[in-house]
Amino acid sequence: MTTASDAGRRRLLQAAAAAALPLPAAAQGQHAGRKVLRLLFASAETSFDPARISDLYSRTVTTHIFEAPYEYDYLARPIRVRPLTAAGMPEVSKDFRTWVVRIRPGIHFAADPAFQGRPRELVAQDYVYAFQRVVDPANISPIQPGVMEFKIKGLAAARDAAVKGKKPFDYDAPIEGLRALDRYTLRIELEESRPRFIDTLTASDLLGAQAREVVERYKETIGEHPVGTGPFRLARWRRSSRIVLERNPGFRDARYDALAAADDAEGQAILARLKGRRLPMIDEVDISVIEELQPQWLSFLNKQVDALATSAGPLPSQFANEAAPGGKLAPNLARQGVRMYPILGSDNAFTFFNMLDPMVGGNAPAQVALRRAISLAYDVYEEIRLIRRGRAVPAQSPIAPHTSGYDPHLKTEMSDHDPARARALLDLYGFVDRDGDGWRERPGGSPLELVMATEPEHIYRQYNELWKKSMTAVGIRIRFDTRQWAENLKAADAGKLMMWMLGESSASPDGQDALARLYGPLAGNNNLARFQLDEFDRLFERTQVLPDGPERAALFREAQRIAVAYMPYKIHVHRIYTDLTYPWVIGFRRPLFGGQWWHMVDVDMAMRALHTSG
Repeated sequence: MTTASDAGRRRLLQAAAAAALPLPAAAQGQHAGRKVLRLLFASAETSFDPARISDLYSRTVTTHIFEAPYEYDYLARPIRVRPLTAAGMPEVSKDFRTWVVRIRPGIHFAADPAFQGRPRELVAQDYVYAFQRVVDPANISPIQPGVMEFKIKGLAAARDAAVKGKKPFDYDAPIEGLRALDRYTLRIELEESRPRFIDTLTASDLLGAQAREVVERYKETIGEHPVGTGPFRLARWRRSSRIVLERNPGFRDARYDALAAADDAEGQAILARLKGRRLPMIDEVDISVIEELQPQWLSFLNKQVDALATSAGPLPSQFANEAAPGGKLAPNLARQGVRMYPILGSDNAFTFFNMLDPMVGGNAPAQVALRRAISLAYDVYEEIRLIRRGRAVPAQSPIAPHTSGYDPHLKTEMSDHDPARARALLDLYGFVDRDGDGWRERPGGSPLELVMATEPEHIYRQYNELWKKSMTAVGIRIRFDTRQWAENLKAADAGKLMMWMLGESSASPDGQDALARLYGPLAGNNNLARFQLDEFDRLFERTQVLPDGPERAALFREAQRIAVAYMPYKIHVHRIYTDLTYPWVIGFRRPLFGGQWWHMVDVDMAMRALHTSG
């Protein structure tokens, strides 16, 4: 970005502040005596009902309100699971089918009118209820198909009884494989071996404990009234604009503790400074929703947010060179004590093709050739160079970095940019220009035109231009259907989009999660492309039951080969994130999975006041 004059920059900052952000806390005087972490979201949230959300932004909030039995250690690298509300690690049968979790007594939900003024203790049944809500047909939960894939005994029958009987889900009917044996003991029995089921038991954002009386009080407005056992509770919410969480005054006496490796200097320094501190260390999290990239960046420069960090609100890629030219923190930011944390993310940016769409879908050879040609024509290297400013690496498969099955040395066609080969494929399978107008038609002679869903923000216009340039080079028409992100998500879930580009962050260290995007039974949910291939489904199901080892690794390689061969998704890149924090944010480290960190940092309000005064 071209640097503006001082006067011009001040005007930009003032405009951004007036248009998109609340005034600095010091000017409002509303946070006096309170420690407040100010953040931004790059897109709007949708709901705070764990059973009904699928977007990253809402999940980033709920993971700080609700709690699963387990969590990923904040500092441990490699990843380590540890108890959160559980009294210890689970008791697991040798065949990985039976999991017993003992909940720690004395943990309470945040106060709410639903509890009629009485403290409400967390019990094992609250986790049973969280699973039940996901499979209740009335909730149309986006994660229901994924939960069904755990093969919990009796869970499918409970759902089917409601669907087939056309009656409300019976929350009081016992489920064989999902039982509270007593007040604090949860027993989960699975039909098949699931060696990595503990990763599911870390999902605070989606499967954290819920109190039935809260849901029954608020009914269809439960998404506005999240009540959990976590460190924060929802204080104020202005939809698509501002979210404020406050310290849960009833949160238990939890202390900062983590396991940093002996050779992890950064982690050891954080642990030495914060070990033993009571959590959360801050009183409030104040989130502004800012969808345009320039106001996001200016809000940080103007010290109106304390960090551009994690996938919910990172440094916008188009300003990465201004923030860190040549990969080194810019001098103006270094002088202010800004800290930079670059990391290759455990994520994918991808475009899906709707496999039910008559233009791009299907597994017939010509349709497969079309998708592969589109992939070869698209210039992912120009995307990295011009749009992402070098902050990404080309993806070779759906499996993301930091997860099992990822091979940093793998090279596949997924990353190739080869317009000549794309044109040859199109010619071979009959996608040719029959009328001499410069645009290809389909083999039967009908027009060939791609329709890409997109959003109105400036960054998407850059992607649209690259897509148009890439497709024009091989004679394919493309047009763009512009809507808000939430509208596109709804349309994608309904199978109404031909193509859409979006991103995905890994929720666990198991590479199988990414492969779920190609698993047939998850079509229309995780599998937005609606890809169906029996060979892949059998392979995927085998990886679910196998423990980690050479046999499972070989199946992962075969799954990657199928993903590239059929190309239901064009996986563009794995993003390199550059997190920035001001020096008054203490203890930040990007979580590789789970997204929980707000309660693990401190904010030095005196230092912030000193840096922002005047």
